[in-house]
Amino acid sequence: MLSTRRIKVLIRSALLLCPLLGLPQAQAATPADALLIGQVAEPQSLDPQVATAANDSRILVNMYDGLVRNGEGKLDIEPALATRWEISPDGLTYRFHLRDNVRFHDGTPFNAEAAKFTFDRMIDEKNPWHDTGPFPLSFFFSSIQSIDTPDEQTLVFHLKEPFAPFLSNLATPTGLIVSPSAVKKYGKDFGRHPVGTGAFQFGEWRANQRVVVTANASYWDGKPAVNTVVFRPITDGNTRVAEMLSGGIDAMVEVPPDTVKLFAEKRKRFRLYETTGPHVWYVMLNAQVPPFNDVRVRQAVNYAVNKQSLVDNILQGSADVADGPIPAAFSWAANPDVKAYPYDPQKARELLKAAGAEGATLTFYVTEGGSGMLDPVPMATAIQADLKAVGLNVKIETYEWNTYLSKVNAGLTPQTHMAEMAWMTNDPDTLPFLTLRTEAWPKKGGFNSGYYSNPQVDALLEKARLTTDNAERGQLYRQVQQIVHNDAPWLFVANWKQNAVTSTRINHFSLQPNFNLLLNRVTKQ
Repeated sequence: MLSTRRIKVLIRSALLLCPLLGLPQAQAATPADALLIGQVAEPQSLDPQVATAANDSRILVNMYDGLVRNGEGKLDIEPALATRWEISPDGLTYRFHLRDNVRFHDGTPFNAEAAKFTFDRMIDEKNPWHDTGPFPLSFFFSSIQSIDTPDEQTLVFHLKEPFAPFLSNLATPTGLIVSPSAVKKYGKDFGRHPVGTGAFQFGEWRANQRVVVTANASYWDGKPAVNTVVFRPITDGNTRVAEMLSGGIDAMVEVPPDTVKLFAEKRKRFRLYETTGPHVWYVMLNAQVPPFNDVRVRQAVNYAVNKQSLVDNILQGSADVADGPIPAAFSWAANPDVKAYPYDPQKARELLKAAGAEGATLTFYVTEGGSGMLDPVPMATAIQADLKAVGLNVKIETYEWNTYLSKVNAGLTPQTHMAEMAWMTNDPDTLPFLTLRTEAWPKKGGFNSGYYSNPQVDALLEKARLTTDNAERGQLYRQVQQIVHNDAPWLFVANWKQNAVTSTRINHFSLQPNFNLLLNRVTKQ
């Protein structure tokens, strides 16, 4: 826990930063009743089909709606812009009946053609607006063969083959519906001029200062309780804590682990929120180049790192040790027989010796911060020390979040051996399908930046997508978990227990299992 002296230093630091950042002038124009949210990074984009980070999604889900959504506090699917739907017996046709009298924030009508535009823009390379991308998660909808609009309130998807996660994917931020008129007006700059149908509409985006959204008075699901929400990017965790303590923000997400207890004890001023969700924090290992093209070295790294120490000491118990790519939050799909690699430095040394990798020098990409990345620099430093103890020399290279994403998502270079990453998902298909299949290598549009490849895993993931029976799907994912655990394409580290803190002036705030923030019911006293 932080000392009282340290807390005072943090508060003074936050106050001194304000004039340097020009924040008093920005805050002077902010209404007194505005809800001020401390985010972990500057958004990458406010185009829901372009953005990939949970940091961006927390803003997006308040400005846009999808056809369906996850219910509050759960991962179940419920109606949103679609009031109901039917699925054909063969699983190839999804017919959605759309909500009447909904308009985008620019005044144009939401209808079947507008919804079709969103998906055509992503998946049809010949679409005239496809160049407003890139759309890195269009994989979610690659099963769509065609889309029909029989009338203004009916949207019909025809799939190439049955696809079990289809509804789950429609509920992700990638499935949020955009205004065709706004996309056509702003083109590639749409991400800076977002227009949806959501509870809040875009106000302004001041780079590295704030994103402002205002209440949509005619929102179909009821006018929001607050008129203005300000999302402030505060990358440094200590500064975020200081701003929270000094009243500079009303709420903060991803509370630094060593301050969780501090906020829990200050119950008269703050409310601490914690919930579990499907999150995985890992280090991808470049399987294309030595030494990680040898499975023994990848396994050695997993034995060498004391993951229990990482979650107990650096993450202060705010996470559990991970055992593979499918988190235990998906209880029906996780494999209880797969256990996390134990801390065994001697076993690691034996494997490294057998592989001839003793004394190898490795380059490790590390981010300064970012959504779901927990405490990335201290985590990396501890991992570096554990690997040094078994004879591996690790050089850390640190980058700002969006720069980091551009480097890592493009694929690890032959000179880059390791890179941190974290994913939050709402279906067990998402993470392995986008990051572990051979067809998900970056040059093919995926996020398998470590170039792992196993034909058996590829086949199991494809089969799981075609299986509509959840029990059978679960059995397939349990096989994936076992194989990937043995192949060790990643250093499996942690499953985070999501958290946030608010002032006691804030009511009706809650955390969602999918890591988004729904702010339309939140009130501020």
